[in-house]
Amino acid sequence: MIKEFNVNFTEKEISLIYQKVKDYPWDSVKDLDGWEHGTNKKYLKELCDYWITKFDWSKHELEINKFKNYTTNVDGIKIHFLNIIEKLAHPEKFGGNEKDSFDVIVPSLPGFGFSGSLSKPMGPRKMAEILNKLMIENLGYKDYMAQGGDWGATIANWLGYDHSSFCKAIHINCLTMRHPEGPQSDEERNWQKKFNEDQIMQEGYRTQQATKPQSLGYGMMDSPVGIAGWIIEKMHSWSDLKNNDIESVYSKDTLLANIMIYILTKTFDTASWIYFGRREEGGRFFPKDFKKIEIPTAAAIFPAEMSEWPPRSYVERIFNLKQWTEMPAGGHFAALEKPDLLINDIKKFSRSLRFN
Repeated sequence: MIKEFNVNFTEKEISLIYQKVKDYPWDSVKDLDGWEHGTNKKYLKELCDYWITKFDWSKHELEINKFKNYTTNVDGIKIHFLNIIEKLAHPEKFGGNEKDSFDVIVPSLPGFGFSGSLSKPMGPRKMAEILNKLMIENLGYKDYMAQGGDWGATIANWLGYDHSSFCKAIHINCLTMRHPEGPQSDEERNWQKKFNEDQIMQEGYRTQQATKPQSLGYGMMDSPVGIAGWIIEKMHSWSDLKNNDIESVYSKDTLLANIMIYILTKTFDTASWIYFGRREEGGRFFPKDFKKIEIPTAAAIFPAEMSEWPPRSYVERIFNLKQWTEMPAGGHFAALEKPDLLINDIKKFSRSLRFN
């Protein structure tokens, strides 16, 4: 059953969050320059001052509700989804060709945001199974293309690997999965060495969420400022900033609207469980008996991607690579940073497919 859905939080729920932000004990946190130790206190306090004086959640709630929102039940889990992105569904409204249009289903991942909470950790491979059922069984599509960055890219990989009878193509702007045979050439080995070195300072959050996420959750679930600090650090360090300024890419409203969804839906803890779930599923590596993903695949490489892409030769041993686009700007959160670059690349790829 598909049900219409509207975001509708009460004034009491929102006021409680604002009060917690107001009451945060800033004097208990030391002043440290820059961002190398984590989220910069001066900026976070500036953001929180804006949060309680100028930020208007109701404006963003209305913006979300302009889309057609729905929920449905898949394997006992409530899944929320939108079914339109204007520039993809109606390109003719933006100077494009109507023939390039297609249905767009945008799900909230299980345990994230407006989708239902989980009772235990779930990894991206299982999420791919859930989302394939959403598309085929609940929504009645015979086939589809999947697009993703961050965890969406990992899930798209598993859709292509496990569900190629229905998922007929994937477009990804991040690669987190690894070939079980590892690097094969000097170029690939050099990339792997550099990747490992670059990721050393990124392992902290990842290890915590993959091993003891519940311990983190106790502190975060009652602290809007804590959640903001945890998320803002990644938005800063993983984005293509100018002069190290996070607002050269994101407005305060964009940052806070994203943070508020985690807080209002009370899903920070269950969203963090995906790291634990991935570890249980085997981590970054495809199975030892890996067979190449043969469905058409497109890769969009944004220059400030924190999870640096392997050489093309490595990617081509995993996928049937049909499109490789090196973007002029943008980072890990490409859909937020450079939406038009991403959308145009998706349209270019979809134009070459047109399966029935």
